Amino acid sequence: MGSNDTVERIRGWLTGRLPDDWFEGPVEVTVDREEITVVGRIPAPSTEDVSDVERDAALAGRISAFRESTRERRIEIARELEHRGGRKVAWGVDCGDRRELFTRLAAPVMTRLRQPERQVLDTLVDAGVARSRSEALAWCVRLVATNADDWLADLRQALTHVEEVRSAGPTP
Repeated sequence: MGSNDTVERIRGWLTGRLPDDWFEGPVEVTVDREEITVVGRIPAPSTEDVSDVERDAALAGRISAFRESTRERRIEIARELEHRGGRKVAWGVDCGDRRELFTRLAAPVMTRLRQPERQVLDTLVDAGVARSRSEALAWCVRLVATNADDWLADLRQALTHVEEVRSAGPTP
């Protein structure tokens, strides 16, 4: 999430800091309380007249090559950004129709659940969908995010408006 100012400030800093030949177009920046995720588009390899298997392998190879060849610089830039932004930095790329995110922060989230909610998690564990309640809860969150994208986008937009109204109000 993150405020628009924060995202714009980070994206602007990255635009000045990233090598010009890394990405096609501007980077996508996502910010939450713990992490800054930076995703850029890299050129897809030519895959005309090839099978889906060969195309998938070509995309995986291109992404892997980018990840390895930029590792040291990405670490250096991430350290600077972590110092500036007070959050961990994760990287990812879009290549063709594939998005791959590199090492991401998995932040522990404490929650209290009543028995019916715990039973849902236990059913997912018992069915082999997840190995633990923690993994089952993460699965549920991903499922909601996938199926409620429009609703979540509207909610985020409303929160942005609330932040703007709050910042325009009188100071305490």
